Amino acid sequence: MRIIEAIIGLASGFAVGTGFVAFLTVLGVVPRLMQLSRSKSKIRWYEGAILTGVFFGIYLSFGDLPISFPVIGLIIWGLFHGIFIGLLAAALTEVINVFPLLFKRIGVEVYLFPLLMAFALGKIAGSLFQWVIFVR
Repeated sequence: MRIIEAIIGLASGFAVGTGFVAFLTVLGVVPRLMQLSRSKSKIRWYEGAILTGVFFGIYLSFGDLPISFPVIGLIIWGLFHGIFIGLLAAALTEVINVFPLLFKRIGVEVYLFPLLMAFALGKIAGSLFQWVIFVR
């Protein structure tokens, strides 16, 4: 039974990892960030930061040792979260800007509003589901 659980866990890890990489690739967060900051020569730093963040996130998710920060550490932690959310929102905004152009190009622009509403309502439903079922 442990072998089956290990295989399922490994497969789940591969699926989530692949999804994360696809997410970063499709949104083009790193190339866009390098372009805006004119720091293409620092690509190794970006790679290292992403890997460090992933491994630190894994540790926070599965580690047993609690981590406590002083107030200044929490402020810095919150700043990093804000930067991440801001970059993610900017990347998503750029991706959503593609939909009107694509729909106009292929001639189905009447479906643009229902698609964007489906995105918004799906996000709301998913958030409510997670909060009501898992966080409660």
